[in-house]
Amino acid sequence: MKTEKLVIGSFEIYGLRDGYFYLDGGAMFGIVPKTLWQKSYSADRQNRIKLSLNSLLIQTKKDLILIETGIGTKLDPKLLEIYAVKTKPGLVSSIRKLGFNVKDVNFVINTHLHFDHCGGNTYKNEKGEILPTFPKAKYIIQKEEWTHALHPSEREKASYLKENFLPLEKYGLVWFVEGNKEISDGVEVVLAPGHTSFHQCVKVQSQGKILFFLGDLVPTSAHIGLPYIMSYDLFPLDTLKTKKKYYEKAIEEDWIVAFNHDPDYYFGKIKKEGEKYKIKPYST
Repeated sequence: MKTEKLVIGSFEIYGLRDGYFYLDGGAMFGIVPKTLWQKSYSADRQNRIKLSLNSLLIQTKKDLILIETGIGTKLDPKLLEIYAVKTKPGLVSSIRKLGFNVKDVNFVINTHLHFDHCGGNTYKNEKGEILPTFPKAKYIIQKEEWTHALHPSEREKASYLKENFLPLEKYGLVWFVEGNKEISDGVEVVLAPGHTSFHQCVKVQSQGKILFFLGDLVPTSAHIGLPYIMSYDLFPLDTLKTKKKYYEKAIEEDWIVAFNHDPDYYFGKIKKEGEKYKIKPYST
C-alpha cells in the first residue's frame, strides 16, 4: 500500500508505513477461535499473521506531528527472525519522500512503549551510539506508561526495550503528560486503557471533522467486534469498556478512525448493524 493522504479541515494527514511483521494469530485475537478470525486473516505455517507498522504524519498550520514510529532499525537478528520483520518502505524514507526531513517533526506521539510502536524513536549510528531519530521533536508519552515501561512485569518485559525510549530523556526530548492533553491546536492525546493501563489514542479535529488514531485499542479492522481483544492486552475488560465508549462517539460524530496494524487499510468508519459494530474502509 502506498502512502495515503487525507484532508481533515485545514490539516493534511498522511498514512505512512515502517514495514510489516508477523505475530501469532491466536494471541492477536484472544478468546476468538481461529475458525472465526481466519475468515479475515490467513496464517502461515507457524500460525502467524501479517501485520503492518502504520504511522500518521499530521501537518497542521504550525506543526508537523508524527504518531508512532514503528519497529525501527535496532532490533537484533533473533527478534527480526521471530517476528519476520520487513522494514520496507521504512518510516524515515517515507517521510523524506513527502519532502520532509526528520528535523521538521515538532512532536512524536507514542500510544504506548511496546517495541513495535516506538522502535523508530531512536537509531544507532556508526559509532554504536543510540540517538533520537527526530532531534527537534518533543516525544509525547504518558508519565505512568513510562514508569511502567521501566519496571515491567515478567509477562510483558519482552515488549519493552529501553533503548527505544530511555535515551530521549538524556536529550531532554520527553514531554510527559498525565491523562488527556492537547498537544497542538486540534491534536489531543486521550487515555484509552486496556492494552496497557495508560495506553493513549490521538484525536485530531479541524473545521468540524474528526480523525481518531486507535493505536492498539483496535489494532486492525478485523478487531472491530467487541470480543475481538488481543491476548496481549493486560486489562481486557478495560479494553472492552474503552471500545464501547469510543465507538458510540465515533458513530455519533462521524469520525474517521485510523488503524495501527492493518495491512490493508489505514482508515475506516465505524458503523453499527443491529447489535454488531462494523468497519467501512475509508479512502479519498
